[in-house]
Parts: sequence; structure tokens; C-alpha cells
Amino acid sequence: MITREIQLTAQITGTPTPDHFTVVKAGVDGEVLVRTDQIGLAATYLELMRADCTIPVPAWQPGQRVGVAAIGTVVRSDSPELEAGDLVQSMTGWSEYSAGPADSYLKLDRALFADPGYHLGQGPTAYYGMAEVAAVGEGDVVFVSGAAGGVGSLAGQIAKCLGAARVIGSAGSPAKADYLVNELGYDAAFDYHDGPTAERLEELVPEGISVFFDVVGGEQYQGALHAARPGARFALCGSLSSQLGGAAQRFPQPDRAAAEAKGVELLPFSCYHTPDQIVAWREHFSSWLDEGRFVYPQTVVEGGIEDVPQAFLSLLQGSYQGNVSVRLS
Repeated sequence: MITREIQLTAQITGTPTPDHFTVVKAGVDGEVLVRTDQIGLAATYLELMRADCTIPVPAWQPGQRVGVAAIGTVVRSDSPELEAGDLVQSMTGWSEYSAGPADSYLKLDRALFADPGYHLGQGPTAYYGMAEVAAVGEGDVVFVSGAAGGVGSLAGQIAKCLGAARVIGSAGSPAKADYLVNELGYDAAFDYHDGPTAERLEELVPEGISVFFDVVGGEQYQGALHAARPGARFALCGSLSSQLGGAAQRFPQPDRAAAEAKGVELLPFSCYHTPDQIVAWREHFSSWLDEGRFVYPQTVVEGGIEDVPQAFLSLLQGSYQGNVSVRLS
């Protein structure tokens, strides 16, 4: 079968543009044929598109299909494990159709969530970082940077569900800060453009923070370090503030000397969405949803496969809230 997919035109060295992507017709064939219904987007994909990729997995090459998480409907199956009409999740990326062995597709329960797109969220990363790495518990005071994004919008809610006494978030606009408080249950939030992070945290949590979940780095990391209590845990997930620089600039080394002086524990981590991590997240997520303790923040872009690159670039520019996906029309 012939499908349309998005391939990388050239590896990215500076700011990504639409010219880095091409819509290509390609053949797909395999034990199972799946129509892609919805494609998940994440800022981390940008690193995989770079020639100087620092993630310990192979970077995407020019002429290669890009993207990762997708959900779709089985159209044809030669396997007893799947049948036509089944909802499945895969790592097949940005294409209208995909095909492959049955064990490369995970069968999903259509009744588990109100919207199938919930399966595409960055919950495993947020849960692993907050529950396992930072080990948030009763009484913690938590600061989440980039809190309106796909990971941060979930991380703050996870902290509350795990018993945190107070959760503070930063975002890129007053509207997003209001959204964190009024919709996602953050105790307080601020627009990081309004002044130094250290000053904002001193106003909002003069008692200091015991946990920092960081997806931004830079000035917000420094502000969190200023506000940290002795023994605070810093779960370091990303560095969005410098994601467009060179390899060394994109992931600057945190100020370890200052952290050690305050007894702050620096905990950089990566989440590979292993089966165990996915199961742990989904079990807690479904329970919290049923209990009315959790809101799933998402932006769904409607369009064709040719609209996926622009949606990805808009995500990088901070145009959306929550977890972002493209539902193919």
C-alpha cells in the first residue's frame, strides 16, 4: 500500500523551519496494516532531528520518517493477536498508514479513557520524574518550571495527588499562569517574563521549596536553587530555555558547587517509556481521573499529515498548552 509520510529533509543545526520536512509517498507492508488516527508531538523530538544529537539513541537521518508515538485503527491483520477495528498504539511516527509485525503494536482499551488521545500524553515521563526520581510525598513544597507544557502540566497535578502541600508553576504568559491555577489546581503560578524567578519564589513560597521539577533550566534553575531548602531534590528533566543552541549550550551543566553547598540533590533523568513505566502511569492516571482529582490538559490540532510539521514548530514556539497531538482528518 502507498501512504504519505513526513521525512526529514535535512538535519537541523539552528532554528527548525518547514523546509526541514517533506511530505513523501512511501510503500508500507506487513503482518498488520494500521490507519493512523492521531499523532503525538513532543519537544524532545527536536533533539533527534539534530546532527549533534545528545540523546543516547540514533538521530533521524535525512530521508527518514520522523516522529514517534501514534494511535490508530487496525485495517487488516494476518495475526490472531489483532483484528480489524482494534485501537492500537505504536512508535511508527508521522504517516497516514503504517504496517509491521503484530507485536510492534500495543492493543488499547477504547473504554479506558474518554478520549483515545489520552494515550499519547507525556504522563510516563511526568510520573516517573515526580514519583520515582523526586519521590514527592506528604508536605513537600514543589516548584515546576514550564508547567503549562506537556510534561509540566501533568507533573504538578501528580505532585498534588502524591500529597504535596503546595505546588508552584511557571509559564510563558499570564493566561497560562491563570490556567495552571484555575484549571489544573496549582496553588500559585507566575509568568517567568515578569521578573527574576528567585524573587517570584520568595514572594510565593518564602519558606522555600523541597522539590524542583525542571524542564527549562537556565535562569529558572538558578532561581529554584536560590529558593531551595537544605536537602531539596531537583528532578532535572529538560532544558527548554536553551534548546536551540549548540550541543553544549542546549544542555548546560547545572551549578553543582552551589547545589552541594546547600545540600541540594541533583537528579537528572530520562524516561524511556518502558512497559513498566507506562503501566505505572496508566494505573494511577485512570484512578485519579475516576476520582475527579485530575484534569488531562491537551491541545488537539485537526488536520492532514501535511499539517503535522507546522503543529510541531508551533509547539516549540509555545503556542499550545498541555499535551499536543494532531488528529488526522
